[in-house]
Amino acid sequence: MGKNLQELARSCILDLRPYKGGKPIPEVEREVGITGAVKMASNENPLGPSPRALEAISRYLLNIHYYPDGSGYYLKEKLSRLWGLKPSQFIIGNGTNEIIELMVRAFLNPGEEAIIAEPSFVVYRMVVKIMDGVPVMIGLRNFTHDLPAMANAVTPCTKLVFICNPNNPTGTMVSHDEVKDFMGKIPEDIMVVFDEAYYEYVEREDFPLTLDYILQSRNVIILRTFSKVYGLAGLRIGYGIAREEMVELLDKIRQPFNVNALAQEAALAGLDDEEHVRKSQEVNRLGKRFLYQAFEKLGLSYVPSQANFVLVDFGREASEICQRLLYEGIILRPMTGFNLPANFVRITIGTEEHNQRLFSALKKILI
Repeated sequence: MGKNLQELARSCILDLRPYKGGKPIPEVEREVGITGAVKMASNENPLGPSPRALEAISRYLLNIHYYPDGSGYYLKEKLSRLWGLKPSQFIIGNGTNEIIELMVRAFLNPGEEAIIAEPSFVVYRMVVKIMDGVPVMIGLRNFTHDLPAMANAVTPCTKLVFICNPNNPTGTMVSHDEVKDFMGKIPEDIMVVFDEAYYEYVEREDFPLTLDYILQSRNVIILRTFSKVYGLAGLRIGYGIAREEMVELLDKIRQPFNVNALAQEAALAGLDDEEHVRKSQEVNRLGKRFLYQAFEKLGLSYVPSQANFVLVDFGREASEICQRLLYEGIILRPMTGFNLPANFVRITIGTEEHNQRLFSALKKILI
């Protein structure tokens, strides 16, 4: 008998853990015997997709026998007008996850290092390990990226730095001045990935102007997504902004037709749906204030957030609480997959009704 698959697999993937998302809502309802469950675990837009995006998808359905536009021509044209840049400075991805993977595949050689905050978006470490790179994990300070420590971690082997801003799963943000100081310490041949998936929810006025670094021809890529405020998570579409030379290299390894046609049409329409964006931001703003007050009434500590979720410390094992919440129609999950202590839960900010249901359920369980 030949070698088993564990022996045949690349050694760099053996200690990786698969990302485990939550179960589908209908399956949860079936298992626990409830209806009308609300998922508050995955940072999705509680208002749903942009209405304009839905209309665009409906109009395009008769054309889905054609392959999608592999270049994302129309979306790049619209993004270029929005940002005041050239279309050739944009890359469209099957979610920003794909662009993260393209960055690592394009620039990280085996044995080279990528500096990553911990906890942060789990995909960074995963794709670095897949390419036989070395993830250099730097702990957060006050639940926020410790940029001075990350700058001090740079070695001659460093090739990439990931900055998730606001950070997932903590919702914290590093400021313009903090990033400016950090970039002044980083050698110009190091690639810096600014993952700004939650940018549209930021309320602080000192968010970094990361576009400036691209205009200065620094080796920077900015990532934005249509999954969050535009409500298109199920279509998997995001984009990156960078120097033309960087986009050209990423395009060399990007799969043909990587972004489906319906996603492109929905994104084009979503960019025009300013009313949906405004409503989504307002619901998030009001919901966040409500949840802060609710957590304080319940005696729970939380991390103030600039995203569409709040990291909450239940003060005890969260898995049992999450299980009991299922029977109240609320879907949450502990953050142990992010290497956070078992008492932490990341709670998506919902509509007024969702947030009130969560508060009522937690009162029943915790008090």
